[in-house]
Amino acid sequence: MPRELTIRGTRIADDTDCWVIAEIGHNHQGKLDQCKELFRRAKECGADAVKLQKRDNRSLFTKAAFDKPYENENSFGATYGEHREKLEFGRDEYVELKRYAEELGLTFFATAFDIPSADFLAELDVPAYKIASGDLTNLPLLRHVARIGKPMIVSTGGGTLDDVRRVYDEIKPINPQLALLQCTAGYPPAWEELNLRVIETYRELFPDVVVGFSSHDSGIAMGPVAYVLGARIIEKHFTLNRAMKGTDHAFSLESPGLRRLCRDLKRTRIALGDGIKRCYESEEAPITKMGKKLVAARKLPAGTVLTAADVAVKSPGDGLRPYELDKVLGKRLVRDLAEDDAISWSDLAQ
Repeated sequence: MPRELTIRGTRIADDTDCWVIAEIGHNHQGKLDQCKELFRRAKECGADAVKLQKRDNRSLFTKAAFDKPYENENSFGATYGEHREKLEFGRDEYVELKRYAEELGLTFFATAFDIPSADFLAELDVPAYKIASGDLTNLPLLRHVARIGKPMIVSTGGGTLDDVRRVYDEIKPINPQLALLQCTAGYPPAWEELNLRVIETYRELFPDVVVGFSSHDSGIAMGPVAYVLGARIIEKHFTLNRAMKGTDHAFSLESPGLRRLCRDLKRTRIALGDGIKRCYESEEAPITKMGKKLVAARKLPAGTVLTAADVAVKSPGDGLRPYELDKVLGKRLVRDLAEDDAISWSDLAQ
């Protein structure tokens, strides 16, 4: 089976551009208009998809976790549950956001953090599902989402290779539409923790799975590196302003960063080329200017049998190339040459 995934009509494979997800998460701060503005800007930057996070908070958290005081500069409520509820969109908002994304030409989907949220998204008929790193070992949720039958994108932060193999072995027989993203679940992680070569490991171990990179680092340079290593899905957190209230804004990209990332990823694919070494039209003039040719080292009369002292190597390179020198030496001139005259095959007795 080929390494290929199709989401909302877009094919993602080794020979395609990178599919870029602008992870909105809860950077909309619970405001519909702000979320739509994030969608609009993500589209302008060149992103292919926008993604939210869906939680059924009452069933997701223990009562103790839900009721835990959560009073800090990033809090939207007195307790953690109140904070989460403030940031959660319901059906009306999701319907409107799905409509708006389609109007923009964006793919809209979400991370399902629990089974009720997965069912909520299924009723909306989202074209794909994201599974967060924290649920890499949550086989009940993974199996449930797999049975829905839509493409699944699974982040693997905080996991071991055994955890990833378990997901592959469990999900592929139910739903072959699987992508695995290398991820380090630090916010942000240290550079030495990104471990981008895991992308190569996944490609080797799972040859029928699209591999990607969920990037929590605060820059854009690692995206093209991940593409070169074989990532074909890249997810980056996206915000209107990194100084906004909330925990994710600080390591998210603003519009200029996302725009450059999308641009550089497309350039990377083009720049990789086909591996066949060739001379391009754009090189001809510079190489002629900088290159060298064989010329007469001084005035040479017809009949001269050329020696190394008779031939110089000078620019521009619009004549016999220097690698022809050994074939020229020992030949007899059939016409007079002035100093710096180019030597051609027609000047030599054959």
